[in-house]
Amino acid sequence: MTTIGIIGAGRVGANLARKLTAAGHDVILGYRQPSQETAVREAGIDESIRFADQGTAARTADIVINATPGDTTLERLSTFRAELAGKILIDVSNATHDAADGLPEKQCYPGSSLAEHLQQALPATRVVKTLNTMLFMVMTAPGSLSTPPTVYLSGDDEHAKKVVTSLLADLGWQPDWIEDLGDITTARATEALILLVPHVLRRRGFQPFAVSLAR
Repeated sequence: MTTIGIIGAGRVGANLARKLTAAGHDVILGYRQPSQETAVREAGIDESIRFADQGTAARTADIVINATPGDTTLERLSTFRAELAGKILIDVSNATHDAADGLPEKQCYPGSSLAEHLQQALPATRVVKTLNTMLFMVMTAPGSLSTPPTVYLSGDDEHAKKVVTSLLADLGWQPDWIEDLGDITTARATEALILLVPHVLRRRGFQPFAVSLAR
């Protein structure tokens, strides 16, 4: 059984925790404030999911998922450099500055990507970017869409991407829906797709969708 630490106990982290626990993984959900545990428990979550502070979640887990707000991720995760050394870090966040309505407006790292900055800040960690081109509910229920969606992978370590591909399968992603784009610099492309999302949401509302390839 793989122990997966999820840093970030918001709706993204809690959603991933539920599905990965159901798939048989040991999950530790890392909160920033202890009150988050109470809120997530009250919202309904498997009792077998453990909670801990974010540093403990990073240190204890075999694989770590970053589900924190992207604009503060780099500063936050840089403090866990020792805890994350030698581990796979799955980054599902997008680093943006928001517009007045709270939707993404600008990228924090134009010409680069959050994933690249994380890899530079955490050289002993194998960073893999994925699941950042869809609304959070699609991450764990890709088969719920009427059109088969695409999930993208970016990362420098081939073995790490194979491990992440296996976890994507546990989340419901079919092999034909997974697109390996190459090294970590390719995350620039998928992170840029976040700029499409607010325009879709403003016109169609908060309905599940993914930015996918049609073949």
